[in-house]
Amino acid sequence: MTETTLPRNSSGGTPIREFRMPDVGEGLTEAEILKWYVQPGDTVTDGQVVCEVETAKAAVELPIPFDGTVHDLRFPEGTTVDVGTVIISVDTAPGGGSAAPAAGDAAFEPPKTEEATREAAETGPAPTPARSEGGDEPQGRQPVLVGYGVSASSTKRRPRKQQPGQAASVPGQNGAAAALQAEMNGHAGAVTAPQQGARPAGPSASAAPGGRPLAKPPVRKLAKDLGVDLATVTPTGPDGIVTRDDVHAAAASAMAVRDVAPAAQAPAAQAAPAEAPAPAVAAGERETRVPVKGVRKATAQAMVASAFTAPHVTEFVTVDVTRTMKLVQELKQDPDMAGLRVNPLLMVAKAFLVAIRRNPEVNAAWDEANQEIVQKHYVNLGIAAATPRGLIVPNVKDAHAKTLPELASSLGELVSTAREGKTSPAAMQGGTVTITNVGVFGVDTGTPILNPGESAILAFGAVKLQPWVHKGKVKPRQVTTLALSFDHRLVDGELGSKVLADIAGVLEHPKRLMTWT
Repeated sequence: MTETTLPRNSSGGTPIREFRMPDVGEGLTEAEILKWYVQPGDTVTDGQVVCEVETAKAAVELPIPFDGTVHDLRFPEGTTVDVGTVIISVDTAPGGGSAAPAAGDAAFEPPKTEEATREAAETGPAPTPARSEGGDEPQGRQPVLVGYGVSASSTKRRPRKQQPGQAASVPGQNGAAAALQAEMNGHAGAVTAPQQGARPAGPSASAAPGGRPLAKPPVRKLAKDLGVDLATVTPTGPDGIVTRDDVHAAAASAMAVRDVAPAAQAPAAQAAPAEAPAPAVAAGERETRVPVKGVRKATAQAMVASAFTAPHVTEFVTVDVTRTMKLVQELKQDPDMAGLRVNPLLMVAKAFLVAIRRNPEVNAAWDEANQEIVQKHYVNLGIAAATPRGLIVPNVKDAHAKTLPELASSLGELVSTAREGKTSPAAMQGGTVTITNVGVFGVDTGTPILNPGESAILAFGAVKLQPWVHKGKVKPRQVTTLALSFDHRLVDGELGSKVLADIAGVLEHPKRLMTWT
């Protein structure tokens, strides 16, 4: 559900309608508000874009699903908000009477800082579920203008798995300090002396069914960011709930431990008194810490998952592409290609598609759950694109069925959209193979990592004028190096070699685009 209608006020005023952060990509749990396009008092209409948010996959503009006047903005720009959280409220008929939010929200003021935002999220009342006009509870996902709506479980997250005897990670910890932190968190030997500056003894953190300590989502996120294990924090909130102050106190104690790390060798080492959290920038500003989020976070997770799941094999070939480069120049003058982006990447893409048609077994996916190889009879061709927000891989749907002009048009639109930061999550889903053009940076080649769920990725290196034996004589020719990485669970060395050889064959003799299709 992405909107809530609050009750009318005592004077019969028009209800305030709330708009919640939708799930703009299946399975996403949060998004960062990049920019607000409206301010309190502005008039909005159904379908008008009110803000731009960045998820782990792309930047997306969110339209409001009703008319009215902006009542307030719940979060400032730069705030990361969980899916299902109210981000804006709208007075749907400002001239009809004095409108007021429901009880508990009347005194609400939009927080001006991220810290204030988190405090408001912790101490404020829980969002009121929306009801239909008939008073029935909503069932499942509700229709929205963008994304998949919000389901009841869309913001639930599984607890981090922690092995017995494993200490919680605290950034910057090492050696003896890590040992002390392990003792403080209760994962190592018992602490032989009470910690200085610790809170008075009290009940241990209450746990929800399943063993999780009781804490609200903003507090859990804070604990995660500070590297604090909630299971070791003494709660001071009502009913044993861990509060932000509790987390800050635990983090300060951990920092004190790092400060006295050299003394950690002593048997009865004690933590120093609690202090304020350390700044993100080290002393002397010789280091800067940048939060990992959005596209960068998604890329890191995907690359780690791919590198340690799919056994990678990379093969290389150096090829004379002089004829292909001449064909590119001729196509630029062709009336049928007028207004289209014609470049060597277009020819490499077409050669890759021809090679897949000749060797269809390479276009597959590994289904670990069912222990099956899924052969795909379509090609969604991904193109790795470097953007200001990080690396993304949108793909051309059904590239195998496109003519050369159609492929050129799709590639041009894909690249332009990526550079503008407007690539939709759908454009980055369902890829089967990918091309990464490292040659634009003057690099000869590389060993690319597979996009998760795909079988192969082709690296296209820089085209350079080099001495080459051509028709029995050494001549200057335009040469490039190709590298093909593939999932060895799916692709044997023979099959991978055939695919790479076919790509090289088309680029060396582009007339094979006709004879091999």
